[in-house]
Amino acid sequence: MKDFIKYVLATIVGIFVVSIISLIMFFMMLGVMVSLSEKSINVQDNSLLVINLEHKIVDRAPNDPFQNINIPGFKQIKTVGLDDIRVSLKKAMDDKRIKGVFLKCSAVNGGMASVEEIRNALLTFRDSCDKPVYAYGNIYDQKAFYLASAADKIVVHPMGTMDFRGLAGEMMFFTKALEKIGVEMQIVRHGKFKAAVEPFMLEKMSEENREQQMVYMTSLWNHLLKGISETRNLSTDDLNALADEVQTLKRGDELVAAGLADASKYKDEMLDDLREIAGIEGKEGVPVIGVREYSKIPSKAKIKHTGKDKIAVIYASGDIGMSMGDQAIIGEDLGREIRKVRQDSTYKAIVLRINSPGGSVFDSEVIWREVKLAAEEKTIVASFSDVAASGGYYIACAADKIVCHPNTITGSIGIFGMIPNMEGLLKEKIGVSTDVVKTNKNSDLIPVTRPMTEYELQLLQNSIEDGYDTFISHVAEGRNMTKEQVDEIGQGRVWTGENAKELNLIDMFGGLKEAVELAAEIEGLEDYKIVALPEQPDPFQQIFKSGTDNVRARLLKSELGDKYRYYEYLKRASQMNGIYARMPYDLAVN
Repeated sequence: MKDFIKYVLATIVGIFVVSIISLIMFFMMLGVMVSLSEKSINVQDNSLLVINLEHKIVDRAPNDPFQNINIPGFKQIKTVGLDDIRVSLKKAMDDKRIKGVFLKCSAVNGGMASVEEIRNALLTFRDSCDKPVYAYGNIYDQKAFYLASAADKIVVHPMGTMDFRGLAGEMMFFTKALEKIGVEMQIVRHGKFKAAVEPFMLEKMSEENREQQMVYMTSLWNHLLKGISETRNLSTDDLNALADEVQTLKRGDELVAAGLADASKYKDEMLDDLREIAGIEGKEGVPVIGVREYSKIPSKAKIKHTGKDKIAVIYASGDIGMSMGDQAIIGEDLGREIRKVRQDSTYKAIVLRINSPGGSVFDSEVIWREVKLAAEEKTIVASFSDVAASGGYYIACAADKIVCHPNTITGSIGIFGMIPNMEGLLKEKIGVSTDVVKTNKNSDLIPVTRPMTEYELQLLQNSIEDGYDTFISHVAEGRNMTKEQVDEIGQGRVWTGENAKELNLIDMFGGLKEAVELAAEIEGLEDYKIVALPEQPDPFQQIFKSGTDNVRARLLKSELGDKYRYYEYLKRASQMNGIYARMPYDLAVN
């Protein structure tokens, strides 16, 4: 028996030791692969700068060297940073080795404001040099076509398509389904436009929600048409007529005839065009370099900053108060970054770059307080990306100035709560009964196994009203408005940046570049250094720190691809605790 136990223990220890050694060797191999992938990058003569817009577009490129290596059986979801695109296009203007820009754009994996920022950078590139921008795609969605309209030439595959039919939004309503299974959704909200609750209380859109969606969709569509009209020499009336006819199922030659594309070509013909742009004869390959690699190459015209003044660009991306993933805004963490910059005299201004639909009211309040304190000591400008709504607007409203694109989604100033009553489901449908023991009258506050009492409903309503009053008070103070004025345009209503400027919710149109320039102008800075914060963690430290959670997330992303976001939604929902100021849905334009 003793020998048996000895052998079992020895086996366990052996397995443990082998596992540790295997893990160490695995990370050593990864380290070697990463170091090989990070060897010095050379730009060949007659190169084209490639912008692959099928990768996920983020505000700030992640410090993730694993994106550059291919591990068998391990598919990466690659990202491209707006910061890398901006830097690369600016450098390529004066780089004689770069002969043009090649846009690989079919379905653009990013929001409308990100598309706007890239499109504006491309137009600036075209105006500043004589290098062509060439767009090619097999299947253009509407965002891809809008972006491609900034190119000198739009080329589509002969059997390709171009989705052009206008914008539409559809909601599903679950009221009858919930009735059938015996679940009653108890709704508490302030504002007639908090549409997130409507699927659980109505069978179709309210008139207020229909009005809200029509206003911001019309704003988005009209802005898109205006941009296309200016670069494609088609009137907005002509474009609307084409959209009414639906171009989605038409092929290359028909799209060219309609003026939506310049040419219909197969890939080999497209490559011939690229050789001509690069000045390469015969059938030799065209040297290309991606924006991620090119952005890391030192610019020959690099400006040396002699002064000590700095402008901090602090990135805030993701849901507020959700402690999962790399796209998350944690109140204490972001507040600490703002506080450190505020207390550092070398920083003269802050640009808070926000891309968030909102989240926890508590975390939003923590960040708002730090923004307010910072604004009392130095200039702070908020720069909105694709979305800065609800809590995303909450954390920005104390800034000196707010900058966003006309097609940014913002507003949604409101708070709501939903408590399910599953008594009917439990008792009547599946035969489960419950009982409770409590020391005080309301110890079982806000249950899900019975209807809330009038007292409980009133408590929750008072909490919602108090949170909403605090929200609109902050906005009123920050935007020099009365609470009544804020309430009139608040009540959970979603706006585009174009609407928001008319309503004094923002100050001017522009992207991150314009926000930084505005901060420098207010402070009177001419020579300054831009510092991106928070500092990005070392990827290897992150792997060891998060352990199996990080590996599992990478595997799930590999398997689920774009659908990974739905898994994230479920994870976030399971973490919700407290009162939330969040945009009622995620908006996607295809």
